[in-house]
Amino acid sequence: MTEPHAGEPTPSGPMPTLFEAIVRMRAITATYNRGAVLLAPHILFTRHGEIYLDAVTLERDGKPPREEKMGTFKLDGLGAPTIVEDRPFFPSTLYDPAQEKYAGVTLLAVERA
Repeated sequence: MTEPHAGEPTPSGPMPTLFEAIVRMRAITATYNRGAVLLAPHILFTRHGEIYLDAVTLERDGKPPREEKMGTFKLDGLGAPTIVEDRPFFPSTLYDPAQEKYAGVTLLAVERA
């Protein structure tokens, strides 16, 4: 991988942030439906021309969920996704990359060991 040249812009915005979080398996913080969420992003995919993220919600408004669930988040609705460097995650057993909804539309997904 080459280093960016001085003065060249580096990619920014939600897509590069989510790509990095998925590759490095780091949680992200974001806002969704006006609430703060901490997510373990597993896969980015498209549906009807829109980009979606399937992720495990680790916290919503500072509280852990009652049970582990894989949620689908529309990228347009995720505000200010930010990588949490000290919050790695492992792929959830709820994540199944072979699901039909991902066939031919996956942009990037976590790798299972």
